[in-house]
Amino acid sequence: MVDPMDARVVLLDSATAATLAQVLPLLLLTLMVELRRVEVHRRGRVRLTRTLLGLFFLFFGIVETVLVMSIDGTFIPFEWTDLALALIIFGLLTLLFWLSLLEAPSNRKRRRDDGL
Repeated sequence: MVDPMDARVVLLDSATAATLAQVLPLLLLTLMVELRRVEVHRRGRVRLTRTLLGLFFLFFGIVETVLVMSIDGTFIPFEWTDLALALIIFGLLTLLFWLSLLEAPSNRKRRRDDGL
């Protein structure tokens, strides 16, 4: 007979979840560097582009939160430390999104600050 109190949800095995939780942020950082380099956040319809980037970061944050919570092998039940770390990572992703939308200082201002 199945015990109803033994509610376990396994999304990924722990090794896969741990690997993805480490690799995906590096890929995100690489993507954000390239998006900054080509200034996608300032092209075309700026509001639409920023909204799409925000939705991407939200989706990525949810996926990363689930992966971090699955590192011990089960998504439910989870350890409270897994939840706390997942929320910290989600907060850092929010900060990364906010920083990615900031305008870069102009070359003229940099030269003035450098004393050239």
